[in-house]
Amino acid sequence: MSEPNKIDLTAVQKGAENLAAAYQEKPSLNPEAIGTTLLEKLPSPTGWRILILPYKGHGQTEGGVLLPTSVVDQQKVSTQVGYVLKVGSLAYKDTDKFPTGAWCVEKDWVMFARYAGSRFQIDGGEVRILNDDEILAKINDPEDILHF
Repeated sequence: MSEPNKIDLTAVQKGAENLAAAYQEKPSLNPEAIGTTLLEKLPSPTGWRILILPYKGHGQTEGGVLLPTSVVDQQKVSTQVGYVLKVGSLAYKDTDKFPTGAWCVEKDWVMFARYAGSRFQIDGGEVRILNDDEILAKINDPEDILHF
């Protein structure tokens, strides 16, 4: 009787790592990793405007299934969650309009209307400039909000 075929697990693991590397995402901005110099390069919102980095998502399910680029792009376009990068000097200063104070500050995660603000591309992704009154809610974790 012949010996059963043996599987070389190290070769399988290396193959899986190479396959995973082929599906690496394009460079995108991680809000927590933005250094001072990169933040200084971004436009400063004027007046009552706020600079937001929309949440992009992971491109992978919790079970490890890689999502197609079209699905990730759909999530990116339809996102309603973002990270506050900069706040204009007049944002939330109108005490008649904002009697309880600012609705958000830099480094907050917020929700906004799907088509709110002006979108423009920077190296590594898209950012938006919104008016201070276009913020709908402040949230703790962008993963808590479904993006479809």
